[in-house]
Amino acid sequence: MGKYDVRFPGELKYAWDNRFSKKPKLIVVLCGSVSSWIDKNILKSKGFVGRTSLNLVVPELSMRECCKFWSRSGGFVVSTREIVDVLSITGGVPKYLENIVPTATADENIAEMCFSQGGLLVEEFDEIFNDVLDENLGFKKKLLLALADGSKSPTELADVLGIERGGAVTSNLEGLEAAGFVAKDEGRNPFSGKRSNLVRYRISDNYTRFYLKYIEPQRSLIAKGAYRFISVEHLPGWSSILGLQFEALVANNLLTMMQLLNLDKTLLLSAAPYHQAETARAKGCQIDLLLQTRHTAYAVEIKRRDKIGEEVVSEMQEKLRRLKVRQGMSVVPVLVYEGRISKRIEADGFFAHMISADRLLGRD
Repeated sequence: MGKYDVRFPGELKYAWDNRFSKKPKLIVVLCGSVSSWIDKNILKSKGFVGRTSLNLVVPELSMRECCKFWSRSGGFVVSTREIVDVLSITGGVPKYLENIVPTATADENIAEMCFSQGGLLVEEFDEIFNDVLDENLGFKKKLLLALADGSKSPTELADVLGIERGGAVTSNLEGLEAAGFVAKDEGRNPFSGKRSNLVRYRISDNYTRFYLKYIEPQRSLIAKGAYRFISVEHLPGWSSILGLQFEALVANNLLTMMQLLNLDKTLLLSAAPYHQAETARAKGCQIDLLLQTRHTAYAVEIKRRDKIGEEVVSEMQEKLRRLKVRQGMSVVPVLVYEGRISKRIEADGFFAHMISADRLLGRD
């Protein structure tokens, strides 16, 4: 109603003020997929100030909840890698998970949903993108394409798109954020303790990034039933993109992470990927996920590889040498991983916590 009638917000306000609010047992619930419209016309509208009692964004399912979709496989044992790879593409969206064949391999499920004629995830992006967002669709899609390879600041996005730096980029990013396509990372600076000046945006929806990277470029071949491959592992850059997809999946399961780190009853001041810009006094570094309490920073390295060797320790040591934290703050290295891990990493004892994908899925 709201999307197609510009008078709807005014009519709703009049009805609430003059009729609905006089009914003590009446609750009005506004819901819908066009979250950016609700955000702009209701939540941020001066006409509705003081009238909203609850703003609830329904999150995707956690990895542990998603794992139950494979319980339909009966006696068939599904590997953690198979589950993680499918979830790295679908995220915790029930509609997608309902279409998984639990006794099929990840290759078979991904091929059927993403690369076959009429596959659920082949045309899904167009439907949700056009339905959820109500304006500047072309520009918003350009922003998503620019973010498909990794997070960027509004300034970097403007440079990539060859446009002037200004409010247009930020306002459209906010629309994508409200719709659940992107996340805004503005965690605290562990050195100053203040909000970081370096605000970055990243695609937070796993399916969206995968669609833009792999499905859309092959849409014409998929429509003809002509897109064939032996295994998804043979697709160009597969390991790299699945690494990014796994990072996003872990970031979207923050509550499970906090439980596994015994932080579920601790005041968390910040939780976001962290980029330390290079300056004349300090080298730059990137932490996949930095969780900060008052006196401790948990630096999380996230890896999805067939074999995870000792190099992950030296890589993290170098990052922590560069990371600037305030005096008195402890830094705890954490490894979240999916793959076969070297026994020497465990023996080394460098990582204070090592969280496997099995534990994230509740399979340990």
